Amino acid sequence: EIKKYMTYYNNFRYQWNLKKMTPVQYRNHLLHAA
Repeated sequence: EIKKYMTYYNNFRYQWNLKKMTPVQYRNHLLHAA
């Protein structure tokens, strides 16, 4: 259960400091912007 939540927290939760993107979206955004 905790592992599931950590996966969600680290990969799918929207984060204000990442321009309201999930970490996965933000990573992809950075890769495409480079």
